[in-house]
Formats: sequence, structure tokens, C-alpha cells
Amino acid sequence: MSIWTAISKLISNISRKGQQLSNVFLKLKTPPEKTVGFTIAVIALSAKMAKADGIVTSEEIRAFRQVFYIPKNEEKNASMIFNLARKDVAGFEIYAKKVNKMLYSNTRILEELLEGLLHIATSDGMYHPAENKYIETVAKIFKIDQNKLSMIKSIYLPNEKFNPFLILGANPNWEISKIKEKWKNLVRECHPDKYLIRGLPSEAAILANSRLSKINHAWETI
Repeated sequence: MSIWTAISKLISNISRKGQQLSNVFLKLKTPPEKTVGFTIAVIALSAKMAKADGIVTSEEIRAFRQVFYIPKNEEKNASMIFNLARKDVAGFEIYAKKVNKMLYSNTRILEELLEGLLHIATSDGMYHPAENKYIETVAKIFKIDQNKLSMIKSIYLPNEKFNPFLILGANPNWEISKIKEKWKNLVRECHPDKYLIRGLPSEAAILANSRLSKINHAWETI
């Protein structure tokens, strides 16, 4: 059974019984289903990010599609999850905690997921205080420290000054050879192929692309 077939059955059961989307995690406890859980949780987090300022814009929905790949023939199922999550009375924290529990040992993916949420938040050209609170809370749940969060924000926030050294985690006083080595290490660490090799969901690998492009842009700027 494919991930999306399993998701389709779960969503149909939830809709038929009138349950909240967050109840789905009660059924997803064994390894095969955790991939389904990851997919649902990420879509739900994205939906709640888009709704954080009270309005879901077409730009935010477009941004979601840019950072989270949905097969053409599964867009209907993804839209159902997205809409159920927007209406779910459960807070976004429950989804963030589920993702963190599944990926707690892989900080890199959690950082990339946070970047994806920031991409959605800033896609309409604004960054609302409620969206910032959402990002700060998710970062805390993901155990992402303030320095790393500041680096991630510097990539996406419209009013933040672009700092290539901050993005690479490099010191401007370093020799160029050391900065180059740092850049190479980051490229190796976040290359999407590495996530597929580790057996992680393809959705997680796709989220790495945005970070990789920013890292390369930072090096090119230096």
C-alpha cells in the first residue's frame, strides 16, 4: 500500500466519523505508518502556519506547494488534509511534537522544515507577529537554539539584512579556504540524496532543496 493510499483511507475514516485530524496519530504507532504520520503532520503544520495570521492567502498555498511536493494525482488528498488541519481545534503544537518525536535525532531535517514554514509565512510579503510566535514556538519544540533560528530567519524575513556569513555559520575573519570548507560541509550535509539514502520520506528530501540553494547563494556572495 502506498503512502497516499493509506492517507486516503485514514482521511476518509476521519471525515466519515466527524473526528479531528489530530486523532489520526492514535493509529500511527509502528514504523511503516510513521511515514504516513510524517506526511500528514507536515501538511498540517503548513496549513496552520498559513492560518496563523488569521488569513490563508493564495500566495501561502502556492508557497506550500513549492516546499512540499505533492504528486499530481494526490493533490485532492493533500488538499483534504490541508483543509482538515485548518479546521482542527487542536493547536499546531501537537503536530510539531509528533514531527519532533519522529525526527528528534535529525536536527537538519527539523531545521529545513522550519525553513519551509518560514517560506510559507513570508510568501505574501509580510511577517505577522502571530506568525513569528508560531515560528518561535515550533523552533522551541524542535529544540532549535536561538542562534540557529536567527540564521534561518535571516534567509527568509523581508526586512532582515542578508548575511552570507550567518547563513554559513562562518566568521568573516576566517581564511577564505576555511569558509569554503564550511560551505562544502554544509552542501554535503543537506544534499537531498542523503535523506533518500537514509530511508527518510521523499518529502523530507525535497524540503532540503531550498536550504541548499540559500547556502550556495551565500557562498557565491562571499
